Amino acid sequence: MMNTWALAALWVGLALVATLLAIWFKISTALSEIVVGTVAQLIIGVFLTGFFGFAQGGLAGNTQWITFLAGTGAIVLTFLAGAELDPVIFKAKWREASVIGLAGFFGPFLGCTAIAHYVLHWAIMPSWLCGVALSTTSVAVVYAVMLELGFNVTEYGKAILAACFINDLGTVIALGLIFSPFTIKTLIFVVVSVVVFVVLPFLTPRFFRKYGGRVSELEAKYLLFFLFAMGGLAVWAGSEAVLPAYMIGMVLAGTVGKDHSLIRRLRTLTFGLLTPFYFIRAGSFVSVSALMAAPVTLLVLFGAKSLFKAVAVYPAVRVHKYDGKAGAYYTLMMSTGLTFGTISALFGLNHQIITQAQYSYIVGTVIASAVIPTVIANSFFLPHHLLPHHQAGKKAEKEVMRPVPAEEG
Repeated sequence: MMNTWALAALWVGLALVATLLAIWFKISTALSEIVVGTVAQLIIGVFLTGFFGFAQGGLAGNTQWITFLAGTGAIVLTFLAGAELDPVIFKAKWREASVIGLAGFFGPFLGCTAIAHYVLHWAIMPSWLCGVALSTTSVAVVYAVMLELGFNVTEYGKAILAACFINDLGTVIALGLIFSPFTIKTLIFVVVSVVVFVVLPFLTPRFFRKYGGRVSELEAKYLLFFLFAMGGLAVWAGSEAVLPAYMIGMVLAGTVGKDHSLIRRLRTLTFGLLTPFYFIRAGSFVSVSALMAAPVTLLVLFGAKSLFKAVAVYPAVRVHKYDGKAGAYYTLMMSTGLTFGTISALFGLNHQIITQAQYSYIVGTVIASAVIPTVIANSFFLPHHLLPHHQAGKKAEKEVMRPVPAEEG
């Protein structure tokens, strides 16, 4: 019999270990949770079989309550990613963000699909899924880097984040269009989604002003209701629950996104409890034996994503007057991938579009793209002249050097 509390302690303990590793090695917590899930599944499957009632299946990632918590984590995390959009900056930079973001999506989407099909000889649907998963950029990784360095308060950093949103929006739409069956259910889902996306920005601030600000956390319940309802409608229509969550976050960025206290509370719920189950579960499905059996496949996919991202994004960045290190750094940040890449891969695995071996190659590539471009960017191409403290120093220096006008009379 499954010992629920022992299993819960194991998963939360792994989340704690992953967080400590992220702090020690200064990497994304999501990344460390995926790696810990991969390693833990391997160790438990080999050495701890028979203990605490989870002998079958290692970490028991397909247990119903773990699947629910992991799915909820993906939905709320996707919502928060959309809610981080700065409407003012996006309005000012929408042309730049659209050109660079769409280039960042279509380059690897088409290129990696072709590589998977014609070089790796995958079937057409797994190849399209591979293209979708590797077309992403990681809002989670980029936002964490921008926040750590202070770029999040500069126009440069906000422009990168806006381009990331457009890139991932393309991924979300492609995942829905290619892999969702077009039936009357799909039409109902689209119509209801449009109505909800139009109504929510008007309803939400008025509802919160009248009933919010209480200990009962009405705001969180309100948001979770719409996220679950639209997620349930998406699954009923044959799509994925995370797809409407991103759009809900984006349309509420001007209201919910500006409520820093609410966002902070949602982050506590999401990163403290929910997303560890999602990322550790995603890592537990990676087949280490498959990666070791064919490491060339991993190298081919990583090389394809990196190449097609650079070829597509760098010219678009240069057109918008980002030269030298600023242009290279922008391109490398757009080359990262994590959250939506793993969401897309897990969608493909759950719907039997890809095999577990193909899932392992895709997620391995996603993990590599989260680490390697970030390390290269921060080590060799960091545009120090655009850092906020550097700009503040230059401004102060100009103030000091400004000649003092002579007194009149």
